[in-house]
Amino acid sequence: MGEISIKINIADRVYPLKVNMEEEEIIRRAAKLINDRVKEYQENYAVKDKQDLLSMCVLHYATSALKAEKRVGVEDTEVAERVYHLDNLLSEFFSK
Repeated sequence: MGEISIKINIADRVYPLKVNMEEEEIIRRAAKLINDRVKEYQENYAVKDKQDLLSMCVLHYATSALKAEKRVGVEDTEVAERVYHLDNLLSEFFSK
């Protein structure tokens, strides 16, 4: 599919983007998540500067992404260990 032009509003600023049609929904959802998080920080903290709110938002999502990456790495390691163990068991079983 082709590229389309869209406008995304983040923290009261409009950003024109060209995106693949398949990515449009994801990008719009991401912008909504960012705006919701900025609004939450604005309501719960004495921060009014949009740059500070966006920085807090970026820190939140970067931390979440790193935690998810670490979790996936641990799960991949556990799966690899189990597959290795099963392979050894099967090898022992079939070598008898």
